[in-house]
Amino acid sequence: MAFSFLTQELAIDLGTANTVIFQNDQIVLDEPSIVALDNHTGKCIAIGQKAKLMHEKTNPGIKTVRPLKDGVIADFNAAEMMIRGFIKQVNSKHKTLFNPNLKIVVGIPSGSTEVEIRAVRDSSEHAGGRDVYLIYEPMAAALGIGLDVEAPKGNMVVDIGGGTAEIAVISLGGIVQQESIKTAGDELTSDIQYYLRQQHNIKVGEITAEKIKIEVGAVIPNLEEEPEPFVVRGPNLMTAHPVEARITYQEIAHCLDKSISKIETSILHVLEQTPPELYSDIVENGIFLSGGGALLRGLAQRFTDKVNIQFHVAEDPLRAVARGTCIALKNAANYSFLMR
Repeated sequence: MAFSFLTQELAIDLGTANTVIFQNDQIVLDEPSIVALDNHTGKCIAIGQKAKLMHEKTNPGIKTVRPLKDGVIADFNAAEMMIRGFIKQVNSKHKTLFNPNLKIVVGIPSGSTEVEIRAVRDSSEHAGGRDVYLIYEPMAAALGIGLDVEAPKGNMVVDIGGGTAEIAVISLGGIVQQESIKTAGDELTSDIQYYLRQQHNIKVGEITAEKIKIEVGAVIPNLEEEPEPFVVRGPNLMTAHPVEARITYQEIAHCLDKSISKIETSILHVLEQTPPELYSDIVENGIFLSGGGALLRGLAQRFTDKVNIQFHVAEDPLRAVARGTCIALKNAANYSFLMR
């Protein structure tokens, strides 16, 4: 290829919460999936981390938008601005005379409809992608974890992201059984907000609830290593006076219980429909957890107790999908499961 230096290859994990971009096996961008727009002109003011700092703190002239909801593009225009802005950020590090041809692989939820798939493809093309490939997220997660997805054996992956939890059984380079549910990171964050309103009469924003989830998020009431309680401050709903509460991980385990049970039900549902030969492989190898949700304390233990199959948390679960997308990009010609 004489002009291969004019082709730039990017692997994009377009997540509801974060967007990660890999180039040449390295992370070149890891930013929150959020855009700040000027309310009057619709122009993009900031994207990523800068926009996140403005989230829930804006004046009437600025609005912050999260273009992806439940793992799919909800605001087409903002998504395009965001992808374009991120690609520009990556390119600003490498100055070239020519605009390179962009070859992009993007991860999408396995439950995406034709319309949603089209939206991701169109946004990527409008943002400058010449060759756009799509890969289902559980498949990307399995690649990123290091599983041999093309082997004639069953592998099971549970990827809990910001917008969706993807549960899939993979064999021979294809998804045999899958379920994609909307119970994931965002839902858990709003569970925490609701719980604080009900139990402590405190109103907290999305960002504080997210922080609580990271600091003391747990799904079982007795952990070996206990995190320190998290002190949350906010207005009392009745009096509007400032109050503070100490939130323990036991409380969070209690308030997330319902949502985590929904994920358990889906895991069991997928296992029920898995062919017996693949099922025995899964029992032997265990089930792999990836995505930000995999970082919840005690999750693998709770799932193992419920399902009676060993669960393993992938290393660096947050970036498993992005890493897998990067592997798929390098072998785009050989992988039949990539969609063009």
